[in-house]
Amino acid sequence: MSDKSKSAVLEPPTTDIVEPIEKRQSAAKTDKKPKRQPRYHVILWNDNDHSYDYVIMMMRKLFGHPTERGFEIALQVDKSGRAVCLTTTREHAELKVEQIHSYGSDPLIPRCKGSMSASIEPEPA
Repeated sequence: MSDKSKSAVLEPPTTDIVEPIEKRQSAAKTDKKPKRQPRYHVILWNDNDHSYDYVIMMMRKLFGHPTERGFEIALQVDKSGRAVCLTTTREHAELKVEQIHSYGSDPLIPRCKGSMSASIEPEPA
């Protein structure tokens, strides 16, 4: 080895300033969780122009609900005048309302002229 390479090896390494571990961990603990988006109910409204079969099929196609859940929603909307189909973000709820409104008329009821009514409302806090 030459003298030049020996001197390079013997020079002291540079040091970086590092925060103590305790300080880094406490900073991570104080970070707040991101806020959850407000939730909204998709409400299906009752009318006399749509059958249980129509509601069940619509719930299966638009929401992916099994037949049993579709029947529960059909029964609830018939008995109480309204039923919650889904609780989700506002944007998704608005999409689902549009899909309900464009689903079409009930082929089993000749007097039926169009889709069922639906709306959204905020989930109670």
